[in-house]
Amino acid sequence: MTVVYIATLAILAVAGLLTLIRLIKGPWILDRAMALDVLVVLIVAGFAVNMAMTDSVLSLPILVCTALLGFVGTLSVVRLTEGRKEHR
Repeated sequence: MTVVYIATLAILAVAGLLTLIRLIKGPWILDRAMALDVLVVLIVAGFAVNMAMTDSVLSLPILVCTALLGFVGTLSVVRLTEGRKEHR
């Protein structure tokens, strides 16, 4: 079963690197905001895999707070860029 956990974490790490590339390259602010949201989801998924590996629910508050912070951050970016014509 540890092979599945390691493979899942490796896939999440590769997805995180690809998301960081999109976050750096841009070109629009909404692309960066979406990449940041995906990165938060990948971090939450990593915490969930860690919880499954250790059979512990001690990371659950961290998981919930991270997911909530990502949600609020995405809403904030959308509200800030809502009325603009150019989102650079």
